Amino acid sequence: MSRLCEFAESSIGRKVMVAIAGLLLCGFLVTHLAGNLLLLAGEGTFNHYAYALEENPLLPLAEVILFGLFVAHVALALFLKLRNRQARPVPYEMKRSKGGSSWGSATMGLSGVLVLAFLVVHIRTFKFGDKPDGLFQLVVKAFSNPLYSGFYVLAMGGLALHLSHGFQSGFQTLGLHHPKLNPLLRKAGLAFALAVAGGFAFLPLWAFKTGGRPLVQASAHAPAPGALP
Repeated sequence: MSRLCEFAESSIGRKVMVAIAGLLLCGFLVTHLAGNLLLLAGEGTFNHYAYALEENPLLPLAEVILFGLFVAHVALALFLKLRNRQARPVPYEMKRSKGGSSWGSATMGLSGVLVLAFLVVHIRTFKFGDKPDGLFQLVVKAFSNPLYSGFYVLAMGGLALHLSHGFQSGFQTLGLHHPKLNPLLRKAGLAFALAVAGGFAFLPLWAFKTGGRPLVQASAHAPAPGALP
């Protein structure tokens, strides 16, 4: 047990915890996007999904775990960044980009701040927003605002940058690090980032353009208030 505590308090241990938390959050993003894409099936289908999710007795526990993962990921990443600065207060005169530097890695801090700001606005709008006519109508109303839709798409650009580096970096931290494997991981990270962030960014553009008109025919369900989109 003492060895486990020592590992968790070491720089390597903290990097591993950041990686694990980040990859678990990536898994959440995939499931969250899958649920959000039900918006394209229309009001009844999406509200039915949202209502079922809101009524799930395990939802509060899932939200606590998700919040804990997010806080751990952010706090540990900031701690490691501060430790690195303290260990090397004077930056290198020249940064080498030999095989590894990318827009994603260079903007991890900035993209992280943008995503954090987005989450605050997003949760305030949809988790705690007024939805007497169901969540679908609240989503369409929010996405009909060009300022909100523009901010949403911008934030998804930041998320894409963050994921493009964070996804492959997380696997490398956990040991998947090899000269022949690294290019594949970089491509996988970029593909994952574009698929997830692009999927989320498509939704406000669709709602703004169509006013929430379904793109997919599905059986209708009675509208009901629901969960966070």
